[in-house]
Amino acid sequence: MIKIDALCAFSDNYIWLLLDTRQRRCAVVDPGDAAPVQAWLAANPGWTLSDILVTHHHFDHVGGVEQLSRETGARVFGPAHEEIPARQQALLDGERIEVLGLTLQVFEVPGHTLGHIAYYQADQHWLFCGDTLFAAGCGRLFEGTPLQMHNSLQRLAALPDATRIYCAHEYTLSNLRFAQAVEPHNAAIAERLRQVSEWRAAGRISLPSELALERATNPFLRSAETSVKEMLASRSGRPIDSEAEVFAALRAWKDNF
Repeated sequence: MIKIDALCAFSDNYIWLLLDTRQRRCAVVDPGDAAPVQAWLAANPGWTLSDILVTHHHFDHVGGVEQLSRETGARVFGPAHEEIPARQQALLDGERIEVLGLTLQVFEVPGHTLGHIAYYQADQHWLFCGDTLFAAGCGRLFEGTPLQMHNSLQRLAALPDATRIYCAHEYTLSNLRFAQAVEPHNAAIAERLRQVSEWRAAGRISLPSELALERATNPFLRSAETSVKEMLASRSGRPIDSEAEVFAALRAWKDNF
C-alpha cells in the first residue's frame, strides 16, 4: 500500500512523500530543501529513501536533491531537457518508470519551464505536476509560450475526472480570488473559496485537488467558457475567440492581479 504525505518546505512549497508501508521504502517529489526529508527520515528509523522524482530545474524543486542522493543512495529521475543535479535517469515524454512498485508515466508539459515534466500513475489516478497545473491556477511562464502552456494544461485536463492533483505550492487561496474575479457568478468557485478559506484558517493544506473540481473552478482550464471570454472581452474592449488567446489574456491578468 502506498500512502502520500506532504512535507512543507520554504514558505509555501510541498515536497510529496510517497510511502510504501509494507517495504518501509519511500520516494519524494521535488525536494527543494533536504532538511524536511532528512527530518522525516530521522523521525522514522528503518525507512529507506529509494527514489527522487524531479519535475523541473528551479532551485526550490532541486535544491535538496544532490545532498539527499549522496546521503541515501536514492535514484534521481528528472526531465531530459533540463539540467538536474545528480540525475541518473533522464526522462522523455511517454516513458514509464517503476517507483515503489508503481508504474509512472512521464508527460512533457512545457510552459513554466521548457523541459518541465509531470508524473502520472494511471491505476491510482495520481498526477505529480510540479508548477504546471495548480489548484485553481497554473504556473507562471518563465520560459515557455502561452500556447505551450495552454497545450500542456489541455493535455493534463484530458485525464480522468478522479485524477488527484499533487502540485508543488500552496497558492490555492490567491488563485481562487483571481478565479472569482474572472467568473464572479460561478457558484462552484464561491463555494470552493469559502471551504479553502476555512481549511487554511484551521492550518489544513488545500491539496491534493481533483481534476473534476479544477475543470469547474480553474480559469486556466476554462478558456472555452462563454463567461470567461465575455469577462476578458469586457476588459480588453474586443472579442477574444481562440482558447490560446483566452489563456494568454488570463495569464497576463493573473501576473498583475
